[in-house]
Amino acid sequence: MSMSTPGPERVPSTVKVDKTSGQGKPPAAKSGAKPGGGSGARPGNRPGGKGPQGKGGGKGRKPVTPVKVSGGRNWGPILVAGVVVLLAAGIIGYGVFASMKGAETWEDKAAGIEGIVNYREQKNPQIDARDHKDGALTYVTNPPVGGAHNAQWQNCMGDVYTEPIANEHAVHSLEHGAVWVTYKQGLGADQVDKLKSKVQGKDFLMLSPVANLDKNISLQAWGYQLKVDNADDKRIDEFIKDLRVNATLEPNAGCSGGNTATGPVTGAGNGTNMDQPGN
Repeated sequence: MSMSTPGPERVPSTVKVDKTSGQGKPPAAKSGAKPGGGSGARPGNRPGGKGPQGKGGGKGRKPVTPVKVSGGRNWGPILVAGVVVLLAAGIIGYGVFASMKGAETWEDKAAGIEGIVNYREQKNPQIDARDHKDGALTYVTNPPVGGAHNAQWQNCMGDVYTEPIANEHAVHSLEHGAVWVTYKQGLGADQVDKLKSKVQGKDFLMLSPVANLDKNISLQAWGYQLKVDNADDKRIDEFIKDLRVNATLEPNAGCSGGNTATGPVTGAGNGTNMDQPGN
C-alpha cells in the first residue's frame, strides 16, 4: 500500500481583530451610515457611550435614592379605639347618672313629675291640719289633699269603689301614706278599667269617682296632687311609685281595717277602728 507523501504543513492564518470590534463592543458603522450614530440615526444625536448619562455606558452614575411612597393610613385600629373610648365614657357617665338618681329623695322625684302640685310648700294651715273632727268638713281642694279629717280612715288595700267616698275618711288614708286615685263621674269604662288595673289588690291604694272633678283623673297623696286627662298618661305610674307610702305622715300606719262604705260621712265614724286625734 503506497503512502502519500505529506505536503507542506498548512499554517493557520492570523486574523487581526480591530479595536472597535469584538469583545462585546458594537461593530464599526457600516459604510454610508450617517455621522453621529448607526444607520438611520438622526443628525445631532450624540455617539454611543457619551450620552447624557455619562461616559462608559453609565459608569460612575450616582445611585438614585428610591422615593418612599406612603401607603394609606390604617383606620381600623383607630376606629376600634375610638369606639372603646366612647363606650367607656358612656358607661362611666351612666354610672354617675344612676348614682345621682339613686341619691334622690322621694321629694326630689315627686318634684320631677310634670304638672304635680306640692301643697306642702304653701304652708296652708287648712291643709296642714291633722286633727280629728266629726261630721262633714270643708276642704281647700277638690279632691282634698290634707287637713282635718274623720277619726276613721277609708280602707286602702287596693280597694276599688264604684261610688264616691267621704272626703273625711279618704284624707285620713292619705295621712297613713295611701295614694287616692280619683276620676270624674261618667268617665268611659275603658279608662276606668285601666285605672283599676293600677290600683286593685295593691295596698296603700284606692280608687273612686268624684263629682264635679275639673279633670278626667286626679291623684292625691298627703300634700300632693296631679291631674291628667287620660288613663294612659305615664305620670300616673310615676306618681304612685314615688309617693305611695313615702308621703305618709304616720310611718308604719296601716290601710286595712278602715271604712269600706261609700257615700258621705255619717257621724264620728262609719266603723270601729279609729286613731287617736292627730294620728
